[in-house]
Amino acid sequence: MNIGLLLYIPYRHLENRVLDAIDAAGFDVTVSQARVLQRVAEHGSRLTELAEAAQVTKQTAGFLVDQLEKAGLVQRVPDPTDGRARLVRLTDKAREAVPVGTAEIERIEAEWEQHVGKRKMAQLRETLQKLCEITDPYR
Repeated sequence: MNIGLLLYIPYRHLENRVLDAIDAAGFDVTVSQARVLQRVAEHGSRLTELAEAAQVTKQTAGFLVDQLEKAGLVQRVPDPTDGRARLVRLTDKAREAVPVGTAEIERIEAEWEQHVGKRKMAQLRETLQKLCEITDPYR
């Protein structure tokens, strides 16, 4: 298998487990919605920024934000730097899901560390962080 697939398979496993934990906690979020939701900046994001970061069209991002807004997870507010623009911001309800997802990620990482060993897990993290230096356009 190529390295991309080897990176993707564990990520998909983690993503599915996190979404299952969030769903079990009462937050009904699809994979597509989560991929937009997790990219909302702390002080809000414009729809075009979310679309670019989630690698979807502006129309798709708008549709997903509409769904998230109906679910009470985001709100659209005026952009204080541009009266014509609007920002998408997380609601308190969305912020309540963060510790659920974080706890599941911690469990997964502990399982992976138990499986591959502490040293290899640390090396993996270090290597991936190094790769982010040249692959993450939002860094």
